[in-house]
Amino acid sequence: MHALASNLRWLCTKTTNISLILGLMFVFTGCNNDDEYIPPTSYSTNQNGNAQVVGTTPVTNSNGRIVNCGSVRAVTEGTTDLQQAACRLEIPRLKGGEQNLFIVHTVPTYGINYAMEYNCTLRSQWWSAYRWDRTNSSKSVSRTDAWLPDPLIPQEYQTDQSDYSGTGYTRGHIMASEDRVYSRQANEQTFYYSNMQPQLYNFNTQGIWWNIENLLIRSQYNTNAFRDTLYVVKGGTIRQGEYTTTAKRLPVPKYFFMALLRKRNDIQVNGGYAAVGFWMEHKDNNDANYKAYARSIDELEDLTGLDFFCNLPDDIERTVEASYSTTVWKLQ
Repeated sequence: MHALASNLRWLCTKTTNISLILGLMFVFTGCNNDDEYIPPTSYSTNQNGNAQVVGTTPVTNSNGRIVNCGSVRAVTEGTTDLQQAACRLEIPRLKGGEQNLFIVHTVPTYGINYAMEYNCTLRSQWWSAYRWDRTNSSKSVSRTDAWLPDPLIPQEYQTDQSDYSGTGYTRGHIMASEDRVYSRQANEQTFYYSNMQPQLYNFNTQGIWWNIENLLIRSQYNTNAFRDTLYVVKGGTIRQGEYTTTAKRLPVPKYFFMALLRKRNDIQVNGGYAAVGFWMEHKDNNDANYKAYARSIDELEDLTGLDFFCNLPDDIERTVEASYSTTVWKLQ
């Protein structure tokens, strides 16, 4: 993150020096490992120096307007606290800057549906991030096919059907439609074009991307027996040199990735957390050997340049990101 020189920095972190905090004239707000704010006087010696850094003062009234949280430009439909949203465990470290937009989509029945960071210059997202738990994993509606430009993005940076027509690529959901079938509005939001990236048909609809989404993550990971909460980050590479472009000037990622963090409340080791990543070359591929694509989060961070799960306490983050268990993640 790059802080604006003219602004104070609002820190989402835990600290070891309570007396220093009390001596400051500003109040710093933090995230604990359950994604909720805790007052500064409750901070312990458990450091979280790698946590998200956004803004100077709480920003809660976006209502569709783009607002500044320090160097991060952010927007949401309603009055969700955008700084607190940035501190959720599924949110990677935000890049910020003038060209990037932190978008938080919400629904009244649940709150935050999913979030993304969108590169307005490229008209493509860096990632989509969301979570599953008991309350949003039921199937209550069918696929809506409500294809629309994202209303939270300025019109000149939006994408729509015309950007895909005749390119030879499918509209590849990053957060899948089937991942949000607990309400109609939640499903409709998955069809915003901001949640799409160009994908080959035999990678997306009948390929490795769909296989891991459907046959592994939805079928085996998103169950009450496997997780209390499952945090998911997915996307394609849009760094310089890691994409090609269509005739309509949309980036086509050369690689796609998934980063997963599981929380089990009945497990004490590492606070009940475990993590794994998946990394796939974007090509026709119907492979079902999921283990071949598995990576530790540390490896995935090196490959993508992203900092996943930065809001975890540092000691837990270091441990769960260093390796993954093939037994836990059913990859044997």
